[in-house]
Amino acid sequence: MRRFEAILFDLGSTLIYFDSPWPEVLSQADQALEQSLEASGLAVANTGFLQKYEQRLQEYYAQRETEFLEYTTAFILNTQLAEMGLTDVPQAILRRALDAMFAVTQSHWQPELDAVSTLQTLRQRGYRLGLVSNAGDDDDVQALVDKAGVRTYLDVILTSAAEGVRKPNPRIFHAALNLLGGVVPARAAMVGDTLGADILGAQNAGLTSVWITRRADSPANLAHQDTIHPDMTVPSLHALLDIFL
Repeated sequence: MRRFEAILFDLGSTLIYFDSPWPEVLSQADQALEQSLEASGLAVANTGFLQKYEQRLQEYYAQRETEFLEYTTAFILNTQLAEMGLTDVPQAILRRALDAMFAVTQSHWQPELDAVSTLQTLRQRGYRLGLVSNAGDDDDVQALVDKAGVRTYLDVILTSAAEGVRKPNPRIFHAALNLLGGVVPARAAMVGDTLGADILGAQNAGLTSVWITRRADSPANLAHQDTIHPDMTVPSLHALLDIFL
């Protein structure tokens, strides 16, 4: 009997990559958000809304990195609008504005060239495959999965927005394995680019950790490279085929 039954994957910088400078795209996305809210009758332009919204986002981002709890983007947006006196905003308006914002960023996420072929081969070899993504919006991740053309190969797609906790909290890994039919952690591996979330999280949850280094040159990874050590390291998704036979 082979060692592994299931393989979990991160999404961003693992199965897909961002093709443009993030600050420029973020500015465009914020403008799309504001324009959508204005079109829905919410007078947010010229009120400092975007600056306040981004500041609140950064505060929540810092908080969730210590609590490992997820605050959805919709919650943060609704909270900011309420603070500005715009209360009881219909969910449909919030969703439409967020969709407009994410449409901008989604256009810059591209699938890795070896993503589909690797997942297809692993499925053919009999592995159960899942996605575990830290993200503030589940709809955004679902759209990115479809854009990348990988949904058909994934048995489970689990986001921190849906689960309420973020990697490296072991709970999200265990939830994914339960959705895969109760695979025990010792029979599963996690593939990701982030040492603090993917690698440490997998190890804390009892999974084998596989660090993919193709797009792993981030400040966060540099800060952890002497303290978090993956069980395995690969340069690309295709290289996984030499491990999971």
